[in-house]
Amino acid sequence: MNPAKTVIMGSIFLAQVFSTVVIGKELSHFDKKGKPPSRYTIKFQKHQRSILPFEDKRDFEEMKRGFIAAPAYREIMADEGHVAWSMGKYDFLLGPGKTFDTIHPSLQRQAILNMNYGLYKVMDGVYQIRGYDLANITFIEGKSGWIIFDPLTAKETARAALKFINEQLGKRPVVAVVYSHSHGDHFGGVRGVVEEADVNSGKVKIIAPAGFMDHAVAENVYAGTAMARRMFYQYGVLLPASPYGHVDQSIGKNTAAGNLGLIPPNVVIEDDFKEMIVDGVKMIFQNTPGTEAPAEMNTFFPEKKLFWAAENIVGTIHNIYTLRGALVRDPLKWAKEINVAIYKFGPETEVMIASHSWPRWGHDRVMEVMRDQRDTYANLNNGVLHLANQGVTINQIHNLYKVPESLQKKWHARSYHGSVEHNSRAVVNRYLGYWDANPTTLIPLSPEDSAPLYVEMMGGADKILAKGRQLYKQGKYKLATEILNKLVYAEPGNRRAKELLADAFEQIGYQQESPSVRNSFLAAAFELRNGIKTGASPKGTGPDMIRAMGTGLWLDYLAIRMDGAKVKGQAGKINLVTPDNGEKYVVELSNETLTNIEGYQAPDASLTITINREDLIPIMMGVKTFDDQLKAGKARFKGDRKLFDRIRMAMTDFDIFFEMMPGTKGKKPKKTPGKPMQVEPYTIDANID
Repeated sequence: MNPAKTVIMGSIFLAQVFSTVVIGKELSHFDKKGKPPSRYTIKFQKHQRSILPFEDKRDFEEMKRGFIAAPAYREIMADEGHVAWSMGKYDFLLGPGKTFDTIHPSLQRQAILNMNYGLYKVMDGVYQIRGYDLANITFIEGKSGWIIFDPLTAKETARAALKFINEQLGKRPVVAVVYSHSHGDHFGGVRGVVEEADVNSGKVKIIAPAGFMDHAVAENVYAGTAMARRMFYQYGVLLPASPYGHVDQSIGKNTAAGNLGLIPPNVVIEDDFKEMIVDGVKMIFQNTPGTEAPAEMNTFFPEKKLFWAAENIVGTIHNIYTLRGALVRDPLKWAKEINVAIYKFGPETEVMIASHSWPRWGHDRVMEVMRDQRDTYANLNNGVLHLANQGVTINQIHNLYKVPESLQKKWHARSYHGSVEHNSRAVVNRYLGYWDANPTTLIPLSPEDSAPLYVEMMGGADKILAKGRQLYKQGKYKLATEILNKLVYAEPGNRRAKELLADAFEQIGYQQESPSVRNSFLAAAFELRNGIKTGASPKGTGPDMIRAMGTGLWLDYLAIRMDGAKVKGQAGKINLVTPDNGEKYVVELSNETLTNIEGYQAPDASLTITINREDLIPIMMGVKTFDDQLKAGKARFKGDRKLFDRIRMAMTDFDIFFEMMPGTKGKKPKKTPGKPMQVEPYTIDANID
């Protein structure tokens, strides 16, 4: 398997094992243990249809506007021969009058909107190809060629998009690429549209915001394996496209399963605002760090009266806390940066486009969306803190905080990618942390330790199961999960408990407006019923990403991988020198902890390792070992290597298929012996939202 695949890319074949079975006009459940929507879920969905503003059809009008052509194909193949992208598998959503009681009506609406597929004209000289990946790829017509904004996740989908627009509008060279921000679905396909040699020569500009390279690589390294495993839930990696499974990812259908790459930018926007002319097109870049991504920028085209909102304003309220795991974002900063754009560019803006969703036309419409999203993020921050300052805790806030009714009636202020519940908890966590100030929860028992007491006090498994079934039959699914979850932790092998908990999770999932929350409940239900489906381990670390990883970041990650207990009582220092780029590090082991410092050499180091950075990269990738490079004459050890070998043997290979729900772990797959100093797979390419 090519190492440049993301975790979704590596696991997609597992989802394809489960096919959606068509019986007559109905789609059957992909899982033989799955359940249909209960009468309570059907009643819930019916109520949602009655209260949501379905009379507002502007999004559908805007989604269709400017359509030029769709390709004859519904799939894009990866270079290795598997399906990199399929729009066709979501065709069950299409057709007049279709409703599914397994899908929240608002989510079903969003999922249909995200079925836009093909080439669209935004205005003269501005085009988008949508439906080729999670994000849109945008083409600006310059004097001599295409300026591309956000070249998708995968080389294959970006290459197909460029080919299709050239077929439709005439072939033009790519003269510049703009990375709007540091998430992989906005730069990973760059090798499908430009050659690195042309970037290095200056023939092609690659423009990115300040801090792009650091954040593109670093955001998912330290907790990368855990983040990738959690993506199985948030992104429903193993859920097939089905009314009972994966229906959408809110900002697009899903992520392409192709080859992710990275070519470093040769133009970095450092200022808050920077005006440039790129191939005859005037642009004003607005740096917006700490919003949807740590490094992100909007762009205004004054001559076109066009505002590019990156991923700061899309067709949904985004994640303040992304369920795969990431640092909590700042909704107030996000709101303020939107406000800056409103006042600086708003008076001139007639059209707004973004890296996801569809354009908005007309000054009043653009301002409506911008102001409403500004207010939604600001109210999330202010409203949550208003309650927190009255004593409402992180474990209560999601049941008390409400988005203002005036915003709930706006489709563009609905929370698909995020959810009101987990975003409100995130705001409390950002300012006050995870503790609810009750000493009972300050140093809590692990759930597997506390659960047996609960089970005993509730009278044992049979009584809990009986009550759980009663609650399930009454449609009280969250109450059912409260007690069944305790039983599953106390008795991970209790099949009846796991399957009843899965049934409750499934009904909760059907009722969720946010696909991330829906996927999480449905994926947990799937694993409780069937165990963790491992298959082949996906590889998430590509050569481009490893090259971009700083030596210090690699050393930090090795410190995380090291099992301190295996070096108990050991201490010492190692010097690392990379002559080709002039770097020097001291790596020190003490107190079962590995630390490093750049720019120094220790006179009392027991070993000095000298290796060119270019020759270190294959070691970081796991293609070579230090001993391989020693034998090849590409590395030199001076001194005693005993400490080095002790550290090397203390490295842990992280297993992405760790258990998240009790009793779901199967037999460990056979593992190929790892390379102790490599960057483990699953660590980088997961940062796609």
